[in-house]
Amino acid sequence: MTADQLTAFTANSGFTPSALDVLLLGATFAVLLVWGVWALHAAYVGWSENTISGRQFFAVLVRLVALYLVLTYFLLS
Repeated sequence: MTADQLTAFTANSGFTPSALDVLLLGATFAVLLVWGVWALHAAYVGWSENTISGRQFFAVLVRLVALYLVLTYFLLS
């Protein structure tokens, strides 16, 4: 952004673009973590009721960790 654009953005929004970046990244990771807890809880309930196997539960866990690591790599690099 040019200096004029940065000044206009800051004057109209009340915060800097870098603060907005941190806010959006934080919200993205918070939503991902909440969704991950929900997915793990649902998988655990299925595992405890013997509707899914331990292998399927482990697959859900691995997919969640992989998604979090990939998203972390792409968003924070």
